[in-house]
Amino acid sequence: MPVPKGTSLDPDRTRAALLASATGILYERGLDGVGVAELCRAVGASKETLYRHFGSKDGLVEAALAARSDRVVSWLTETVEAAGPDPEAQLGALFDALGDWYAEPGFRGCAIVNAATQRHVPPARTAADRHLARYRALLMEIAERARVSEPALLGRQLLILLEGATVVADHHDPDGRAAQDAKQAGLALLDRAARR
Repeated sequence: MPVPKGTSLDPDRTRAALLASATGILYERGLDGVGVAELCRAVGASKETLYRHFGSKDGLVEAALAARSDRVVSWLTETVEAAGPDPEAQLGALFDALGDWYAEPGFRGCAIVNAATQRHVPPARTAADRHLARYRALLMEIAERARVSEPALLGRQLLILLEGATVVADHHDPDGRAAQDAKQAGLALLDRAARR
């Protein structure tokens, strides 16, 4: 990245700027939709700068997916916590937040799962496994607060609803109801599990 004359270099700031720019480009175009040279031009960095900070394009992809997972999981965790202590309200708030995300211009599904479908090998596959495990852990916490007998099972079922809703919202949701339909199904599962 060009630095004005007399300005000291800040490696952390440079790395963060590269990561932010690349994350948007990779989400919009896909992992294989942009080469290293084009990616460097788009983020305003030389290949040497990119390699110095990330080692390779795969290193950049790994860092971008990890940062995105951190951001998304933090956002959903905060959403759940802000809904108060009631598990039903927490689950409802989670799906409502997802519905808001699905309605955003430029929504293209889950960047991390998309990456893993493009490249079913590390680092994309590893990032998707970690990301989905984090989602499942959050959903299991809701199930545990509801005192269901099998929180791991309910967490997995809710994860399937969440990811299914995300795929449907991206590919086949003409009425924009994927999140609300998943919310309704999730609340029914939670209610049934809590009554056992």
